[in-house]
Amino acid sequence: MTIYYRTLVFTFLTIFFSSPYYQSQTMTVGGSNWAVAVPSITEAGNNYAGTYESATNQVILAVSVPLLLGSGKVSVHYEANPTWNSALILSGRRTNNGTTTCVLCTITGGTAYQTITQTAIELFRIQAVLALGAYTGINIQLQLSGVSVTVPAAAYSSRVVFTVGP
Repeated sequence: MTIYYRTLVFTFLTIFFSSPYYQSQTMTVGGSNWAVAVPSITEAGNNYAGTYESATNQVILAVSVPLLLGSGKVSVHYEANPTWNSALILSGRRTNNGTTTCVLCTITGGTAYQTITQTAIELFRIQAVLALGAYTGINIQLQLSGVSVTVPAAAYSSRVVFTVGP
């Protein structure tokens, strides 16, 4: 009877901890496109403001990380359009913690602007302890800097990509 019980418990724990629901991270990204309105220079001696910020909730994330000491690293990078000018600098930051029902979960990092590059950088991290770490309504604000009279007038665009991993 004891051997059967141990085998049953081991089998249950193996299935429980190997389930994709408990081992994977998920993320949903919402929000809208951001179009920066850069005013024309109409008078000699005037320059652009140089730095522009989006709404504080331009991008809205919902992130889940696994149970039992699971963590999720939310990373960001950009994919430049062929006409992107390398003098333009994209940055991003987390403006709130979102909401969660997880009592023992934490969300850390990402509250100061970080330069978004074409190589993924960690924006923030979620740690779950004995519960599914699910956060919704995490707001992300974007910033564009480097706008100058030395950057040719054109329509520049890029795609900001968010990923979640261990």
